[in-house]
Amino acid sequence: MPDHRSDEPDPERLAALEKKLAAVRKTQEPPPQRADHHLSQANMAWRMVIEMVSGLGIGFGIGYGLDVLLGTMPWMMVLFTLLGLAAGVKVMLRSAKEMNEERAADMADEEEDDRGKS
Repeated sequence: MPDHRSDEPDPERLAALEKKLAAVRKTQEPPPQRADHHLSQANMAWRMVIEMVSGLGIGFGIGYGLDVLLGTMPWMMVLFTLLGLAAGVKVMLRSAKEMNEERAADMADEEEDDRGKS
């Protein structure tokens, strides 16, 4: 004779399944990210490009202005453009170092958190 049970699920089994799923989700949930400390790769790249272009532009502007005032075309412009390039590279490298230090500190924090959970 066929079984005449209803097609509705067993509430006790569903509750047990929900508990198991919640436990698995807690263990596999990624740690919350601090959005204010994490810059995306694109933001970091744009920051470096802007620093480089700013250095070049400021150097060019100062050199051109001095050339116009002193009548030394194009010597000051070339000199200050190269100095602006050097300044842009220096600032860009300092920013890269700062970002690497932040990333290393974040990774160390994550390792400590992982050790604390174990």
